[in-house]
Amino acid sequence: MIVALGCNLAGAYTSRAALLEAALNALPAEGLEVVARSGWWRSAAWPDPKGPEYLNGVALVRTALPPAETLAALHRIEARFGRARGEANAARTLDLDLVAHGRSVLAGDLVVPHPRAHERLFVMGPLAELAPDWTHPASGRTARQMAATATVGRDAQPYEHR
Repeated sequence: MIVALGCNLAGAYTSRAALLEAALNALPAEGLEVVARSGWWRSAAWPDPKGPEYLNGVALVRTALPPAETLAALHRIEARFGRARGEANAARTLDLDLVAHGRSVLAGDLVVPHPRAHERLFVMGPLAELAPDWTHPASGRTARQMAATATVGRDAQPYEHR
């Protein structure tokens, strides 16, 4: 399973990186075992680049939970980190997206794989770093290929701590 993590507000944490590390550490309590994770990537806010910069990454996760329960667990973690859902694309303390759940392809209330992840370099870049040969269950394209053709967040790049 692949989970994308992102934020552009640090909330109660000293930095966005500290918040994302804490979010990774919160996954196991919800039955989501982190097997591997990418480095953090930075990118301008989207669609309005005047907003606070984002920090993003991905984690490979093992779970026995089905997709809908996995998404509910991710939403519970977001809420614990102060995520308030409201305006689309608003600044946020934590965004956890279910990018893929095994080889599942679902349509309906829950769409898996994530319907827009393949367009986003701030998701596909970290995924290509972590698992370049991972293939999308529906398109058959690799993470590396999708990173090369992503159209959203083209400014995304690995984040180096200063």
